[in-house]
Amino acid sequence: MKHRKFALIFVAMTLVVCTAMSLAQTTKLRRVGVYTFAMVKGQEPTPAVLKGLFDAHAAEIRTGFEMAGNAELYEPFMEQMKTAEWLDTTIPIGEVLPWMLFKSHGQVKVARNIEWAGKEALPVFIVPVEKDWKQYAFIIPKGCGNIALGSEVKDLIPPAVCSLVVTPARTNANDPVTVDMSGSQNAKSMTVEVMDAQGQRIATQELTPQSPKWQTKFDRPGEYTFKGRVVGLDDKVAECAGVAKVAVNFQPICKLWTSCMPCEDYVGRPITFDASGSSDPDGEISKIVFEMLDSEGNVMDTCVTTRKPWTWEKVFAKAGVYTINVTVFDNDGAQSSASDPCRLTFEVTQKTLYWNVGGGLGIYGGSTALYGFLRAGLLAWITPDQWSFTLTGGGGIPFAGDPWKIVFNAEALINGHFESFFIGTGVGVSSNTQPKDENHKFGVDIPVQAGFDVIDKWTSKGQLFFEFRMPIGRSFEHNWKAGAGFRFLF
Repeated sequence: MKHRKFALIFVAMTLVVCTAMSLAQTTKLRRVGVYTFAMVKGQEPTPAVLKGLFDAHAAEIRTGFEMAGNAELYEPFMEQMKTAEWLDTTIPIGEVLPWMLFKSHGQVKVARNIEWAGKEALPVFIVPVEKDWKQYAFIIPKGCGNIALGSEVKDLIPPAVCSLVVTPARTNANDPVTVDMSGSQNAKSMTVEVMDAQGQRIATQELTPQSPKWQTKFDRPGEYTFKGRVVGLDDKVAECAGVAKVAVNFQPICKLWTSCMPCEDYVGRPITFDASGSSDPDGEISKIVFEMLDSEGNVMDTCVTTRKPWTWEKVFAKAGVYTINVTVFDNDGAQSSASDPCRLTFEVTQKTLYWNVGGGLGIYGGSTALYGFLRAGLLAWITPDQWSFTLTGGGGIPFAGDPWKIVFNAEALINGHFESFFIGTGVGVSSNTQPKDENHKFGVDIPVQAGFDVIDKWTSKGQLFFEFRMPIGRSFEHNWKAGAGFRFLF
């Protein structure tokens, strides 16, 4: 029983070896025309004739390709043989063909490993056919019209070409940078690497021919280097010829100085905002924008300056709390950081206290005596531009002699202001205009003043006024006073 099993194993192994040897052996072909596939007697075997014959026998050709194990080459062959350039040539003695289609007794057959063993080179047509980046050579012997596959298969995969374009070459922090590898050719994958100025890799991005672009940005200034590479259809790596560099612009630095801080009594007075101390580490300042905001954060005024000395002079017509916001731009369009100390909140107050001096002419005591008077004092705003308090005092000198005396008077008034017109009243005192007697005494007055602002600046004023003083507790006829004058407030 055991001997019988060994015998069976030996027979099986012998069959396998013999089959393999038979497959590896070649069939020598010494002449053609015996088993023809597509020949018509009496016709010259030209490409045009053979194309027509192949079209007529398309179904048999499909069967033959399937039998040969190359069914995937049938469609390319049938399509491309119509337009391909048929090479009229010969194959040398000893040329081995992987397989050949022929017909025997009307049936399609496939002969494998055919070696041309004729006495001279075999006249043939060679038809190139491309499939999946490979070029096959189909051999058509002129004497039989059979179809054979040539042994040489050319690799048509072109080498990959790497293209890397990065724009812009100079940009500002957090602005987009576009990486474009769409110009790469014959690539199935693409990779771009980004290095900082120290050569440290900070990013790697994989791209594809279907999605060859990438957008990134940098939040820090400096120079960045981009390197690209592609993997070709042949799985070989191709580096881009050069690197791309992007310079990320340094932001300008803003510095602000103001001519007052705090800005007391500065309503109506110019305040200078000076940004000339600003600088740009890698360029030049091209523009500075000053924005003035009110207490609610609304922009109430703007100044854009494009030349030195980078200052703005502004006059405030109202007291209040304001914010100055300054933004510096460089020649690349970068702007100073919002964290820079160029946003300042300050208070502007209106001048509420004025000193005044003035003088004029008056008639005192109901006589025809004319006086010239001089006074000094102060004006204080109770409500700016609406209500004020004045306190003044001085003396009047008569232009006539005895019995008229120098008169001293003073008054405290509350004044109402109506644009340039004002009127006020209060309490005052006056000395006697003649030697003291029953009719001429020192006493209290009720003065009334009215007038106009003829000079109206925020820091100074000039007023033309008229007054009448009514005595209290004294003879009206002998103690009333009237006058007109001018006073200057500063």
